[in-house]
Amino acid sequence: MKVLVPVKRVVDANVRVRVKADGSAVDIANVKLSMNPFDEIAVEEAVRLKEAGAATEVVVVSCGVQACQETLRTAMAIGADRAILVETEAELQPLAVAKLLKALVDKEQPQLVMLGKQAIDDDANQVGQMLAALLGLPQATFASKVVVEAGKATVTREIDGGLETIEVDLPAVITADLRLNTPRYATLPNIMKAKKKPLDVVTPDALGVDVTPRLTTLKLAEPAKREAGIRVTDAAELVEKLKNVARVI
Repeated sequence: MKVLVPVKRVVDANVRVRVKADGSAVDIANVKLSMNPFDEIAVEEAVRLKEAGAATEVVVVSCGVQACQETLRTAMAIGADRAILVETEAELQPLAVAKLLKALVDKEQPQLVMLGKQAIDDDANQVGQMLAALLGLPQATFASKVVVEAGKATVTREIDGGLETIEVDLPAVITADLRLNTPRYATLPNIMKAKKKPLDVVTPDALGVDVTPRLTTLKLAEPAKREAGIRVTDAAELVEKLKNVARVI
């Protein structure tokens, strides 16, 4: 069974995001960029499936600029077998990414596509669902447990009411939630091995996909700064503050 895992390069989760002075975009100058945490979980799960004998090959894919190769090398250091970069300087929106991935799925014919439930830069949570719709495949989103056996995947999903367990026929699209696993650290020997693993580069034009943005971002702004809190001396003052200061508008 071949598993295809899309990964995205985003601003590192530990970095404070800044908006450019003109409000046009997020400022990524001199900012650490890393693999999207949910995608890292998806890579780990795919590698575990391979280690358990349920999968035979793990292929990672990224769409974006040339520097995304670093993210793909990280995924291969975790345990992926090979990588594909769809290289483009264009602004990639969720539907465009889903179309690019569909073209690659049609070419690679994986039995399972596993990706993070969302990227932490835009929190769109759309690519997995759009990809499943374009492919006409069953989907299992927000997975916290995945068991693959006999051509089927049993997936425990995190939903508003708790947990839901569903079974889908393969091929299918699964999106990983936070509690699916804890990704391993890439060891130095595996990092060195990853440099020799195959990494193919293609373009959207070669895949026959138009990635022209359909949406326009008018402006970005940072959240308003919160006012400092205050201390009260007794219950009477607390009641007075709640009545006259902390009014609900």
